[in-house]
Amino acid sequence: MTSAARVAAPSVWRGIWENHAPGYLFLLPWFIGFLGLTIGPILTSLYLSFTHFDLLTAPRWAGLDNYTRMFTNDPKFAASMRVTFVFVIFSVPLKLAFALGVALLLNRGMKGLSIYRALFYLPSLLGASVAIAILWRQIFAGNGLVNQVLANFGIEGPSWISNPNTSLWTLIILAVWQFGSPMIIFLAGLRQIPQDMYEAASLDGASRWRQFWKITLPMLTPVVFFNAIIQTIEAFKSFTPSFIISGGTGGPINSTLFYTLYLYNEAFGFFRMGYASALAWVLLIIVAAFTAFSFLTSKFWVHYDD
Repeated sequence: MTSAARVAAPSVWRGIWENHAPGYLFLLPWFIGFLGLTIGPILTSLYLSFTHFDLLTAPRWAGLDNYTRMFTNDPKFAASMRVTFVFVIFSVPLKLAFALGVALLLNRGMKGLSIYRALFYLPSLLGASVAIAILWRQIFAGNGLVNQVLANFGIEGPSWISNPNTSLWTLIILAVWQFGSPMIIFLAGLRQIPQDMYEAASLDGASRWRQFWKITLPMLTPVVFFNAIIQTIEAFKSFTPSFIISGGTGGPINSTLFYTLYLYNEAFGFFRMGYASALAWVLLIIVAAFTAFSFLTSKFWVHYDD
């Protein structure tokens, strides 16, 4: 290296520093939070999933014991998986269908659209709260509002929350009731469909039902895809309704034992942090696998207009 190059090198680094340092300094708080509050806990959780850890003593390396127990000797793990998958399979399609139906009604240009839109979106803001879960428990109790309405028609309803055959369905109804968020997104997607396509279809004699299947639904498939991904992840993460309505037990007979509730009980009820970490990683893998599968299959049914 010549003496001239040795002299020029510091000036180059100084230029890079002067050009980019302010940007990195502004990003520094985010980097600290990302590493300290996201990456750090994730890696710690991965390590703890291979240990026995009770918060009071140091973690003891256990290898694959937690995962082996989970898949071979834990009936509650199987029960929580069954309950969670039933909840996801039924609540997500019903919520999306209900949200799309309401969005289609609001898209017809009715008066006071902004008011209706706010009213329908309100349950999404309140639905996951503790207060709404408590209210839901009162509505579906043995002497609750639902049974009082049924009694007016001479029907004696069961105690929906205490009956293992109906308790999970009350949570599915609660999830469907929170349709506001996907409804808003559907409504935005409907506004993007060119109206001349409907006019051309009407001239050709297509009914509204045929227009829905041949124009509306295909043009909305990117929005359906987005909503399905988001709502499925949210359904896998559901916790508060099950915790409040079942009193934190997942009862009756594990009928409302969501996977997240079981994970919570293992971690903070029995202080089995290592086992709870293993449960968390299994849930992460399931959600990641579902998302990857959805993206791989989207090319067969999602239509991106150009």
